Amino acid sequence: MEQHVQTVAESKAPRTFKERLMKVGPGLVAAAAGVGAPDLVASIVVGKTYGMVFLWAIVIGSIIKYSLNEGVGRWHLATGKTILDGWHSLGPWATGYFSVYAIIWGFVYGATAAMTSGMAMHAMFPVFPIWGWAVVHSLAGFILVYIGRYQLFERIMTALVFMMFVTIVGTACFFLPGIPELLNGLVPRVPEGSLFLALGLIGGIGGTMTMASYGYWLKEKEWKGKEWVPMMKLDSKVGYTLTGLFCVASLIIGAQFLAGSAVEIRGNEGLVTLAQMLGDRFGTPLYWLFLLAFWTSSFSSLLGVWNGVPYLFADFIHTVRVKKQNGRKKKPVSEKDPAYRFYLFWLTFPPMLLYAFGKPVELIIIFGVLRSLFMPFLAVTLMLLLNSGRVDPSVRNKSFANIVLGASLLLFAILGVNELISLFT
Repeated sequence: MEQHVQTVAESKAPRTFKERLMKVGPGLVAAAAGVGAPDLVASIVVGKTYGMVFLWAIVIGSIIKYSLNEGVGRWHLATGKTILDGWHSLGPWATGYFSVYAIIWGFVYGATAAMTSGMAMHAMFPVFPIWGWAVVHSLAGFILVYIGRYQLFERIMTALVFMMFVTIVGTACFFLPGIPELLNGLVPRVPEGSLFLALGLIGGIGGTMTMASYGYWLKEKEWKGKEWVPMMKLDSKVGYTLTGLFCVASLIIGAQFLAGSAVEIRGNEGLVTLAQMLGDRFGTPLYWLFLLAFWTSSFSSLLGVWNGVPYLFADFIHTVRVKKQNGRKKKPVSEKDPAYRFYLFWLTFPPMLLYAFGKPVELIIIFGVLRSLFMPFLAVTLMLLLNSGRVDPSVRNKSFANIVLGASLLLFAILGVNELISLFT
């Protein structure tokens, strides 16, 4: 009897701010999975070129990503259904798009994420070539997800978030700007010729396919029902506040340390160059601190995808099966599901072929087209779902949520068109 009472108490939504803060977890996972080395590079490059001018863009980008992540979580808690259920209810176009996207995205991202993690580790410990470290990281992600459970995964991701935050913010503390400069950066302005740079910074912060996985992580925490919506909102806010601070710290490093220098920070290789520069000026500890920031941001993204996106794929398979067998009840997705483990395998092993042969141009073009469409796809589907009769009126979108999602849809549409043009020109 005592055990039953304890179980009920544990599943009850917390009421106070302190109680909610103690339960924060999935939001940290989503944020860590979404922010990676590309965000680090982008923020540093923008800071080097324009100083603190685009601080406002990071703030707006964090608000937009929070709104998307919160929308996914609110749909899950308000309906008890997954985001795949929601997409399926909109028609076959939505699930059809996802199925094509997931297969191509997983193949290309599996190689990219592993190579980025491998590059960071190779810079610290060059005992293996980069591709060798890539294999190690890919296998490590596979094993941790295959044999582990969500609670272990969340603990590892929380530790990586802590390391990532301490290392990048710790590095930025060497170059803190004055209060007037920070406040000036919060005033929206766009220097001539930098519009798409600003839009890219807003759209790129922490925005990946893992945002759609948020509902499955809520399920693993056993957050169920509308009473958990306030807890979920705080959870998302904490995660994307840390994401914003991570990118602000990167902007400060670029603006205060690299401003006026002739050094070009291009791609992940540029992060190694920057670490060497920091080490030459401030000593070996800062060299290692920055490389650790590079590695934690890379591996946390890999691990988040390895755990989160297979939920989406397995849910898609279940949805298709239920459609073919009318009357069959859809079973919940778990980490032991064969479809989940198939996609985990797909992320890990087939992409290793790309280590040796590179990425075929045709595959990159298709990947670029699908990637440019995913964030507007997520924004428009959330607007359709959360303004409809599918959810209770009390948890439907309010005016602010609709404004933010509408603005994000416009933003991602512009960025998508620009990316498509760049692919074919």
